[in-house]
Amino acid sequence: MNTYVILIRGINVGGKNKIPMAELRLRLEEQGFENVITYIQSGNVILKSDLDAQTLGPKIEAMLSEKFTLDSPAINVLALTRDQFQAVIDNKPEGFGEEPEKYHSDAIFLMGIESAHAMPVFSPREGVDRVWPGDGVIYSQRLSAQRTKSRLNKIMASPVYKSMTIRNWNTTTKLLDLLREIDADGGA
Repeated sequence: MNTYVILIRGINVGGKNKIPMAELRLRLEEQGFENVITYIQSGNVILKSDLDAQTLGPKIEAMLSEKFTLDSPAINVLALTRDQFQAVIDNKPEGFGEEPEKYHSDAIFLMGIESAHAMPVFSPREGVDRVWPGDGVIYSQRLSAQRTKSRLNKIMASPVYKSMTIRNWNTTTKLLDLLREIDADGGA
């Protein structure tokens, strides 16, 4: 069995597409997934499965549509292997996420698009925003004291935004910790 990080885009946002995490865990276990852990309410799941990542995402999307009453069908699932997720953290820009008191840092995970296609929708404001392309991810950092001047929200107007799901860096590193715990326990 492989361990995966599942990032669900479009649930529990602004009171829409409400999915309680306890019920999500139950529904995933009913699908045969093992060691299911959810983290906070924003669609973060760790689980074990015999399926490959390309099969896993569509299977979970179908289950969500079938088992939950959704306000919008705009829910996407990104399944990342442990190695893929580890690479996001290992390949971060130098110093990224290391000054949380000074910068607000996000990993913008890409769903079905390459970073070269996603980067043009960003227009970082000099002295406020910085963005770096990665493999399957865009790293975004905003100066906390100037966050209201950030241009990051402008990406929401782009059609490419539907192919992204954003996690703050603290959530991203916590998910890696949870992955390590499952693997260290042998899935027990």
